[in-house]
Amino acid sequence: MRSYDKYHYLFYQRMLHLNLMELSNDIVLRPRFSLELDVLPENVLSTFEDVAKTQSDFIISRSDDHVFIRIPKHKQHFWSPQLHLEVYKIEEQPTILKGLFGPKPTVWTLFMFLHFIIATLFIGAGVWLYTNIALKASYIFPIVTMVFLFIFWFVLYFSGRLGKEAGKKEMRALHSFMYDTLNQITVQ
Repeated sequence: MRSYDKYHYLFYQRMLHLNLMELSNDIVLRPRFSLELDVLPENVLSTFEDVAKTQSDFIISRSDDHVFIRIPKHKQHFWSPQLHLEVYKIEEQPTILKGLFGPKPTVWTLFMFLHFIIATLFIGAGVWLYTNIALKASYIFPIVTMVFLFIFWFVLYFSGRLGKEAGKKEMRALHSFMYDTLNQITVQ
């Protein structure tokens, strides 16, 4: 059994057991994985480049040691994931392939920006609350603001979880495509 077949099997079993990276009680919006391969990184990277020329189901782009596998524009929706692969080798160790499933960079940036704004406003409302308590003024508005921001944060979090759920079928397709491509390395 080739090393990546073994890891594919173990990873697939883990995915089935965890229902595609649905970890109990863990906050995992961008699932990650790592594989050790018995081939040179350049072979892996060139295989992805070769496959990109012969298929149209996915958009594959390479930048140095990174490969990005995306869903084509006409099949994408707001929550469509992408798979980012990093392939490298350190001295005499096996080649490492690290993968990260995540939303499109624009969606991820929007979510991080909104989380940052909410956190900043929440801290500001806390300072406002403390100031009003120290001045013995009414502090109902700062409390209402903090509760509203907390609720809005939960809405953002659960919309991200729903988005990940909406992209599960595409995540499975990206994952399967990656392993199909890795299995082509020895065929060449």
